[in-house]
Amino acid sequence: MSNSSSSISQFLLLPFADTRELQLLHFCLFLGIYLAALLGNGLIIITIACDHHLHTPMYFFLLNLSILDLGCISTTVPKSMANSLWDTRDISYTGCVAQLFFFLFLMTTEFCLLTVMAYDRYVAICHPPHYGTLLGSRACVHMAAAAWASGFLNAVLHTANIFSLPLCHGNAVDQFFCEIPHILKLSCSHYYLRETGLIVLGVCLFFGCFVFIVVSYVQIFRAVLRIPSQQGRHKAFSTCLPHLAVVSLFVSTAMFAYLKPPSISSLFLDLVVAFLYSVFPAAVNPLIYSMRNQELKDAMWKLMTGYF
Repeated sequence: MSNSSSSISQFLLLPFADTRELQLLHFCLFLGIYLAALLGNGLIIITIACDHHLHTPMYFFLLNLSILDLGCISTTVPKSMANSLWDTRDISYTGCVAQLFFFLFLMTTEFCLLTVMAYDRYVAICHPPHYGTLLGSRACVHMAAAAWASGFLNAVLHTANIFSLPLCHGNAVDQFFCEIPHILKLSCSHYYLRETGLIVLGVCLFFGCFVFIVVSYVQIFRAVLRIPSQQGRHKAFSTCLPHLAVVSLFVSTAMFAYLKPPSISSLFLDLVVAFLYSVFPAAVNPLIYSMRNQELKDAMWKLMTGYF
C-alpha cells in the first residue's frame, strides 16, 4: 500500500469479538443500548417541545443536549452494529472522514453546551434576580449557537488536518469507530506533530471550560447550603447533581482517551474508555436527568397518558 492516504479506499475497524456468537451478542447489546438512547432522548425532545411549561432556558439547553446525544450515538453505534451483524470490519475512506467529522462536531458542541448549562445553573441559583435578564430567550439562542459553531469549527480543523497526513502504517484502526488517536497511529511519525499541536490546543480549551464548570459548581454548592428550607436545597441539588455527574463522566473518560500515555494503552482499555465517553452518556443521560427531575417526569407522564 502507498504511504499516502490518498491511496487508501477503506479502513478496517476493530471488531468487538472474533467468534460469530460473540459478534451477534455484541450486535444485540448495542441494539438494546441504541434503542434505549433513541427512546429516552426522543421522549425528552418531544416532551420539552410539546409542553410550554418547559420552555425555559434549562430545558432549552437540555433539548439541545438530547439532540447532540442522539447524533453522537448514531454516528458510531450503527456502523459497529452492522459490521458485527454482517461479519465485516471495513468502513470506506469517505465514511471514516464523515464519521470523524460528525463525532468531533457533536462531542465538542456537547462539551460547550455542558459549560453553558453550568452557567445557567450558576445564574439561576446564585443570582436569581438577574436570571431573566442574563438568560433571556435571545441570549440562550446565542449561547447555543456559539456552542454549535465552536463544535463545527473544531471538527473542520481536526478533520481537514488529520486526513491530510500521509499514512505509513496500513489502514487498520484499533477502535470500533474512526477516532483521532488511532488514526494518528497510522500516520508517518514526522507528520503527526501538526495534529498533536491541535489536540494540545483543544485540550487546553476543554480544560478551561472544565475549570469554569468546577468554579461554577463550587459557587452553586456554597449558595445551596445557605438556602434555609430543606425543600429548596433538595430542588437545587436535584437539578445540579445530574449535570455534574454527566460532566464528570464525559470529561474524565474523554481526556483519558486523548491524553493517556502509550505505555498504558491496550485494545481492551481503549474500547472500554471509548464506550464510556462515546456511547454510555447518550444512553444514561435521559435517566440521569429525568429520574431526579420531578417536573420533567410529570410532563413525560402527562404526555404519555394524553396520547395513550
